[in-house]
Amino acid sequence: MGREQELSHLRALLRTSRLLTLTGAGGVGKTRLALEFVRRLPRRGSRVDLVELDSLHDGALLAQSVATALAVGERAGHSGADVLVRSIGDSSRLLVLDNCEHLAEPCARLAATLLGRCPRLRILATSREALRVPGETVFRVDELSLPRVGPTDDDPTALLRSDAVRLFVERAASRSPGFTLRRGNGATVAEICRRLDGLTLAIELAARRVGTLPLSDILAGLDDQLSQLSLLTDGNRTGPRRHNELAAAIDWSHRLLEPAEQAVLRRLGVLVGGFDTAAAEQVCSGGGLAPRQILRILCALEAKSLIVRLPGDARPARFRQLAAIRAYAVERLLASGELRATRQRALVWLTGLAERVGDEVFADQADGPLLAERDNLAAALAAAGPGGDGASHPRLALELARVHYQQEQPSAARTLLDGLLREVDRLALGGAVPALAARVACQQADPVRALRLGEQAVDLERLRNDPAGLANALDARAAARLCRGEFAEAVADLRECLGVVTALGRTHDTAWCTHHLAWALLQAGGEAEADALMTRCLPVLRAHAPWSRVAAALHTAGAVRLSLGRLESAEALFAEVLRIVPEGSFHALYPVEGLALVAAESGDPQRALRLYEASTQARRRLDTEPETPWRRQVEQTVDRAKARLSAAAREAAVSGGRELRGDRLVAYALRERGGAHRPAMDATAVVEDQSPLTGREFMVAELVAEGLTNRQIAERLGLSARTVATHLDKVRDKLGLRSRTQIALWTAARTGDGRPSSPIPP
Repeated sequence: MGREQELSHLRALLRTSRLLTLTGAGGVGKTRLALEFVRRLPRRGSRVDLVELDSLHDGALLAQSVATALAVGERAGHSGADVLVRSIGDSSRLLVLDNCEHLAEPCARLAATLLGRCPRLRILATSREALRVPGETVFRVDELSLPRVGPTDDDPTALLRSDAVRLFVERAASRSPGFTLRRGNGATVAEICRRLDGLTLAIELAARRVGTLPLSDILAGLDDQLSQLSLLTDGNRTGPRRHNELAAAIDWSHRLLEPAEQAVLRRLGVLVGGFDTAAAEQVCSGGGLAPRQILRILCALEAKSLIVRLPGDARPARFRQLAAIRAYAVERLLASGELRATRQRALVWLTGLAERVGDEVFADQADGPLLAERDNLAAALAAAGPGGDGASHPRLALELARVHYQQEQPSAARTLLDGLLREVDRLALGGAVPALAARVACQQADPVRALRLGEQAVDLERLRNDPAGLANALDARAAARLCRGEFAEAVADLRECLGVVTALGRTHDTAWCTHHLAWALLQAGGEAEADALMTRCLPVLRAHAPWSRVAAALHTAGAVRLSLGRLESAEALFAEVLRIVPEGSFHALYPVEGLALVAAESGDPQRALRLYEASTQARRRLDTEPETPWRRQVEQTVDRAKARLSAAAREAAVSGGRELRGDRLVAYALRERGGAHRPAMDATAVVEDQSPLTGREFMVAELVAEGLTNRQIAERLGLSARTVATHLDKVRDKLGLRSRTQIALWTAARTGDGRPSSPIPP
């Protein structure tokens, strides 16, 4: 089920490769995919022979076993591979070797011999690791597709687009006739499939429990690593024994490992959130295993499909164990008596990462090394003491709360911080805990609590006489005052903060604090000083800061330029933010809203409303809210834009905005054709506006380049033909161009690719 794309790829690959090996974790469905592929081959094609190797344990008998399966007997003077070569000859054949992993080396030798001497033979192999034969094509069989997490979690139609969910429902219905996916059970089924990582065998085994156990009990059983595998039993009696239970399927792979590989596999079980090589070296070494051995073993485990590399181009690369394999690993770890020691090494490793974070002045807003370790932090704290609230490891609890705050999960952060505020020595972590708690309170729109905690943080840091801690506390209190609308007081806090950080001689932190002061000045009406500050700090942040800080600073610079009425410069800065933020990040919504403000101020209320509506819908999907001052500014400006539109125009703009998502939204916001990012104008620095045209005049010029008449432009922009003619006269005067063709060529040159930019959608 759900393997149509894979089957298509296999057909194409086997036409060009004579040895195709399907690899993947135990239980992922390699054998079933191979058999389905063979079943769909044309009846008049090559002869197909299937050889199942799971019961063969002696590699010396491989050739004889294959010969027996092919009904080829020995002949005088010939045995083993020679018999197979004579039998196959130059006939067109497909040989399927199923489950080669425990005989990888003899299978590789036999395949090389047969392919070298039988010119029309092709081999399709299944194995948990590649055979590593010259000319081999390796096709990884991945887990079944999973449903996305989001508002469609209880929508049967959306969930059934997931192959994993469809398989679960089909197998559950065969076990319990009448079972259907519906609102009310869809979210639970989706979560069961996610917990099982889309592993085919695991999903089938879990689905067989339907009718015996409620779905909620099946899900609860999967939450406990130590009992998960006992739930996934009772497989198909007619299938291979290794498929009767998932534990048996994994144990099959485990027995094939060297002792050192087995040790690393079981120790990795404590890293529930994935790991990189450095983490594995610290957590898995010991007991005769040196750190330098770990990388080689990780490569071997990945080759044998016992760990998988996480998608993406993260550096360093991260890996994880599938949930079922991790549950097996923890069982083995417990049986070996190493569970406690391995968990302790994980705590030491995480504590070392936390100490690196301690060097940051504004750690709450830094993308530190623990951002990727949220689940490992949570698991380590849960295993370390009663309740898992972090009381026994306050520093790690603080770091986990920081990660929750940075990922916009304020409730989880507050729970941890409340425990630390109650139980931890007031001077142990200084003002770091109340400072972070103040920021979390701002996220939760609780300005009274935010200011109280901000003041507590400043008082604690003044007692400690720690300049870096005081700077962070002042920054947090300023954030609380901004939430309360106390702009002058926030400016005062940030001026003091800037003085403290400047004295520390930390250029990057000074630039970051300068940006915060500029934002507060903007709220307090000091746009001119804010602009000067951003001109000073933005080049430093561009050169040295991570993308998240650069995006925040560009947003501030754009908002300042917007307030000063420099609309083209503001648009360029907001567009630059949109180009650097990752796809799907809530950070991308701020520049979209900024561009909506630019459109409103440029006299394009329809574009403004369209962008605003697209951002609003995205915020609902992501369940995120902007800071209060920014939200108020956006809402007030958009309300004025709405008032300038007729009811029909408002409805059309709102409807159009709801259709804008992902690449379409980015392309529309950046005035691009399709999804390719192009620089709409020079935004590499906060400089004087480069184009002599206003935003509205530039839009008219773009539509001229599209070949539209004045009347068509007027209809597109909701203007009168007379107003369009006036704008066009100004374009001619400013550019010194007389003909529409010259204006079109000038506009095309501005796009950077020699083509006119796309018109605004109707």
